[in-house]
Amino acid sequence: MWAFLSARLRWWLILAIAAPLLGWVLGRIGDLIESRRGPNTLSKVLQTCRGWLQRRSRGPLASRRAGDPAGVRDAGAPAR
Repeated sequence: MWAFLSARLRWWLILAIAAPLLGWVLGRIGDLIESRRGPNTLSKVLQTCRGWLQRRSRGPLASRRAGDPAGVRDAGAPAR
């Protein structure tokens, strides 16, 4: 079925679903290693990979950015 999807749709699926999930898993493993053995090179590399993947993620699983209009609005700011 993967072959029947267009290249653009496949790329979007990878960025929208696979990248955020992989970033979450890598970050979780890094957090577990750090909690057991303290900060070390492996945990820092895994957490750096999580941040790198989060910055490149798109779609519904991506973290919201500060300037993102779809993100949480400031309660004190008047609505337009």
